[in-house]
Formats: sequence, C-alpha cells, structure tokens
Amino acid sequence: MRKYSAFAVAREAFRHHKGWERAWASPEPKSSYDVVIVGAGGHGLASAYYLGKNFGITNVAVIEKGWLGGGNTGRNTTIIRSNYLQDPSAAIYEKARSLYETLSQDLNYNIMFSPRGVIMLAQTHHEVRGYVRTAHANALQGVNTRFIDKHEVKKLVPIMNIEGPRYPVLGGLWQPRGGTARHDAVAWGYARACSDMGMDIIQQTEVTGVRREGGAVSGVETTRGFIGCKKLGVVVAGHSGVVAEMAGFRLPLESVPLQALVSEPIKPCMDVVVMANTVHGYLSQSDKGEMVIGGGTDSHNNYTQRGSFHHVEETVRALVETFPMLSRLKMLRQWGGIVDVTGDRSPILSKTPVEGVFINCGWGTGGFKAIPGSGWGFAELMAKGHSPLTAEFGMERFREGRFIDESVAAGVAH
Repeated sequence: MRKYSAFAVAREAFRHHKGWERAWASPEPKSSYDVVIVGAGGHGLASAYYLGKNFGITNVAVIEKGWLGGGNTGRNTTIIRSNYLQDPSAAIYEKARSLYETLSQDLNYNIMFSPRGVIMLAQTHHEVRGYVRTAHANALQGVNTRFIDKHEVKKLVPIMNIEGPRYPVLGGLWQPRGGTARHDAVAWGYARACSDMGMDIIQQTEVTGVRREGGAVSGVETTRGFIGCKKLGVVVAGHSGVVAEMAGFRLPLESVPLQALVSEPIKPCMDVVVMANTVHGYLSQSDKGEMVIGGGTDSHNNYTQRGSFHHVEETVRALVETFPMLSRLKMLRQWGGIVDVTGDRSPILSKTPVEGVFINCGWGTGGFKAIPGSGWGFAELMAKGHSPLTAEFGMERFREGRFIDESVAAGVAH
C-alpha cells in the first residue's frame, strides 16, 4: 500500500491522478480463515485491525451483507466523548477517545478528528447534581471533565439562549478533549489498513447460518458458500440477535431506530458539541456547515431506517428554545439508524455459549465514539480469551445481576 502524503498528492497531480491504487482489495473468499468477523462497520473493522496490529493475526476475513460502513457507522452523528459515570464505561470510552487523537497518523488516513469539546447541558437542578457527581467520578477515573456555570456555557456557545422559560441552562459538564470525527473516513481508514495487512474484506455477502461441530464453531454459511473458521466474531449492531439465533443462543437486547437530521448548510456559528439531555437532543455543526441534530429512539422495536416525523418535531421544538436560530433553517435530510439496546444501556463484549464465537454488540446509541476502544478490547478478547477493557461487559452479568447502569447515570444513553 502506498503511503498517503502531501508529496503523493503533488506527484499524482502531475499525473492527472491516474496512479492511485484502490484503497482496499475486494477478493474472492478463501475456503477458511483463522478468524471470521461478521460486520464490516467501524467496530468490526477496528477489531480486525487490532487483531493484526497487536497480535499478528492476519488470516482474517471481514464479511459484510451490504457495503463497507453502510450501517450505523455511516448513519450516526459522530460525537466522541468519554464522560461516563461507571468505571468500566469510562475506561473503554476514554481508551477510544485517546486512540481517536492519533488515529489519522496510525492509519495514514485523515479521519478528520476535531477535538472541539463537548458540553452536556444541565437544565434542571437534578441534572446539576448528577453532572457534578460525574465530574468527581471522572476525576478519579483520569478523564478530563469539569462542571461549568451557565455564563461559561454562554461564552463557549454565544448563539445559545440560556434563559429559556421551559429549559433554562443552569450549567454543563464540559469535556474539552471530546469532539467529532468523519464517520465514513473511520471505516475507510480501518479497511485500508486491514487490507494492507492481507486481510480479506468481503462485501455483498450475507451470512445465512453458523455451522457448529461438537459445540464449537466451524464456520459460517454465506450467500457465496461455506467459509470455515477457528474463531467467529459477531459485530453486526442491530442485527446481533439474528446472527446469535443462527449460532443457537439468545441475547438480552432489542433493536430500535435512532433518529437524526441535518439542516441546510450555513456559515460557521458553533464550534463545540452540545447535548441537551433534558429534551433528548444534541447538536453540532459539520465541516460542510450543516447543523447536525440527533434525537431519540422510536418507542417500538423495528428495523426501518426511515426518519420519524414525530421525533423530529419533539426534538426540534425543544431545541428551538435553546437555539432560536434553528427556527429559521430548513431541514436538509433525516434518517434512522438501527441500534441494539441492552437493559442497562451498556454493551456486550463477551464469549458465548458456543466455543469460538465472540459477540460485540449492545452499544445502543453510543457506538461511534467507542469504535477504537471496542476494537482494541474485542481483539484482545478474541486473541487471548480475556481483556481488562471488556471483563465487566460479559453476557453473564445479566444472569448475575451485575449491571453497568448507564441508562440513568449517563443522563442519556448517547
């Protein structure tokens, strides 16, 4: 793989850009691999990358039903933060955030990481108490956050109305090293690096069954034939329950669409990420100038990726009080992404009842920010059978009542 650089761009400019190689190969699948990962989204590709980088395991296939990064990786609002209350959550999200800081250099691919900072608004006295508590917990966890008053919030976001009659701003939890990244570029960068290590990324190939022999996995049935493997990683977000059923076990989660929309592009007006958890809305401005707005999940389980008008109405109606300028913008597009949600709103990174099968799921609405940390820990779990980052996120915690409750502690499950 040729190294990307300013000199390479200049050289190709003189060649009319005819010398660029494909970023990743599209090979025919081999009959078997040491590891097969189902799902070529951010988490699946990151898992494959760290298997190769950290453990030298490169006889790997990443199988994708659709196209690379075409699921939730390409349908989120790109927020990166690690200010979670529970210790296991803070550890894996802070690992991810720290890896994001140097990911462009590690992958030799510009993921457009922007450490612009994240504010979680406190708009009730209950939220003030909760975020002060979280700030103290983050200090013990080594996560750089602090609680700021409403005047500092206003200084950071001048366009904000902090004196709203229904949703006044009382302060906020500020993480200055949080931010955003380009979601597609994260998937493309990992895919390019995996392909360069000799891994096979097999797109447009659906897994239709999981074959077992003697209680252990032996491979997967696909629309392009049987592919054998010694270890199988299932990283398919909202469809985790479907693949788990093929393998013969059930997962304690449900799948629902998460709603989001963007406005027409405007000139730069906000250079931080703002999360208004009282109204379940969050806002940032993209590099193209669009105001990126996230909302809540649908109230019923389904697999549609269409936008939900009542969610858009509820979210925008509440946000307009805090951000009056939104009322003058037109919506450009809206969509839903299928997320898998557990009862405690924390992920599952675990061995399964089938020997050799590992599951990475349950990220709910917090998947994008976790991609590097998830891949790092899941790769270690698959390679060594144990990882400090994933130890608390096993499936057995639901049977044992050992929950990692972020549904209330985080203020919102994003």
